[in-house]
Amino acid sequence: MLLLIAWGLGAAYDDSLADERAVCDIGSRRELFVDDYLIERMDGTRLTLQTPRPAETVLRFDRPYEGVFSGYVSVINDGPTYRLYYRGLNSVEGGKADHSIDNEVTCYAESRDGIHFSKPDLGLYEVRGSRNNNVILARHEACTNFCPFLDTRPDVETSRRFKAVGGNHKTGLLGFVSADGIHWQEIKENPLITEGAFDSQNLVFWSEAEGCYVAYFRISKMIGDKRYRWISRATSPDFIQWSEPVEMQMGDVPPEQYYTNQTLPYFRAPHIYIAIFARFMPGRQVVTTAQAEELGVTGDYAEDCSDAAFMTSRGGNRYDRSFMESFIRPGPGLENWVSRTNYPALGVVPTGPIEMSCYVQRHYARSDHHLQRVTLRKDGFVCIKAPYEGGELVTKPLTFQGCRLGINFATSAAGEIRVEIQDASGKGLPGYRLAESKALIGDRIDGLASWQSGTDVGRLAGQPVRLRFVMKDADLYSICFHD
Repeated sequence: MLLLIAWGLGAAYDDSLADERAVCDIGSRRELFVDDYLIERMDGTRLTLQTPRPAETVLRFDRPYEGVFSGYVSVINDGPTYRLYYRGLNSVEGGKADHSIDNEVTCYAESRDGIHFSKPDLGLYEVRGSRNNNVILARHEACTNFCPFLDTRPDVETSRRFKAVGGNHKTGLLGFVSADGIHWQEIKENPLITEGAFDSQNLVFWSEAEGCYVAYFRISKMIGDKRYRWISRATSPDFIQWSEPVEMQMGDVPPEQYYTNQTLPYFRAPHIYIAIFARFMPGRQVVTTAQAEELGVTGDYAEDCSDAAFMTSRGGNRYDRSFMESFIRPGPGLENWVSRTNYPALGVVPTGPIEMSCYVQRHYARSDHHLQRVTLRKDGFVCIKAPYEGGELVTKPLTFQGCRLGINFATSAAGEIRVEIQDASGKGLPGYRLAESKALIGDRIDGLASWQSGTDVGRLAGQPVRLRFVMKDADLYSICFHD
């Protein structure tokens, strides 16, 4: 009944109010429903955080210089090559990881599909008496959290196509450059940024949307009488000169321990930053000391637990924490309920026509410590979900460029999605009214909205419109106007 009512009525908006509303100019960019940026109202539908599907182990930290305390993984899709970087550390002192400069190394692996990774013998550094290893940096303060990125700035020099940061509160955040992602050199003697704790995986990327380099890094913050691991950011036009750090705002949500932030432009919509971060729960003990010993957990790593959570940003010093639930849970087995496991790698990469992958560390502080792949459909972090009874979504006024409306969606065999294009006041436009809409049924990454007249919406380009999605037993992930 709800669906029939929604189809028949189509709410209208007061013209005077519509004039006062900001119009979202989305051009031809892809928009994901990961926040309320485009959403005016939802009736019977809701934003729903998705759950990545566990896949295979892609890397084992099994070499003598890698081991139980390896971490801070980064995965970069560089054309046909997937490049994977991580800290190697297999030394303990006083029940904790020993971060002495002689113990930590930065390691490298690569893949052609993002699934099967190999560790090449590079011969760059002698480690434990041999150069037959995959180490790209050794005996350097930056090894503790070395974090590379592929510089996508349009005019970037070939010799500096890769950049990286690493360091601690003593050294500051140091900068590095590389032509091939394997051979690295420091960009200058002095640190890039000095104001921060940096005791985490700090990162930088080129923002196409903001037209500058953006750094996100660890700070320490007091809230009440409790100290929290938090995030600040700074910007730079050239990777050398940086603005004063600005503390990130999370909105009106309970404070949490942000151990890593893992913020990165989403590869299909780079104006949206996806952050699959490590959420640390100090003192929340699940595994007893005796159980930890039985599991073979190295050192004192049984007193806390952690998981991976999800947030987004559209630039500036604000994260959107619409979802407080876990994105990647520890799962069954006590092995992943010890301290500092389940930390997500930096990077979400395509691994198939309809699939993307991210990666998470499992079994931290154990001899079988490894990196697991988890998968989602493309754009599939969050969806607008409608139940069998039906519901609808109406967008804010927007302008677009293009001749077709692409839609990433999935329905059941009984479900469907119909699309109405309205004017800014909420009135259906001739040729694009709900009654003229053809039902979208199936599961498509890049489906097309259509009406009795066809799929062409080009005559509406540049003028303020609203989109009304009337849905039944269906999921809506993203939209994109294109030619």
